[in-house]
Amino acid sequence: MATRTIGLEQGRKQLPQLAELAHGGQGSLLTKHGKPYAAIVSPDLLLKLRRKPSFLALRGTGKGLWGKSAARLIAGLRDEWI
Repeated sequence: MATRTIGLEQGRKQLPQLAELAHGGQGSLLTKHGKPYAAIVSPDLLLKLRRKPSFLALRGTGKGLWGKSAARLIAGLRDEWI
């Protein structure tokens, strides 16, 4: 997707044109004092970016939660009931 950079005040004045460009696939980056401030993009791109992460993205997030050895902890918990 091609992106154009435009100042925030100028973007405010040209909002209808920027919306048409975004609908056609050309996003616009709005800047404030030369720094990125906001973007105008198509809804399709926004929905792709907001897609929910899959379950597999959570893999490994509990590392260290069970101590050095999860197997040892589970064996210890199991032995408590015997």
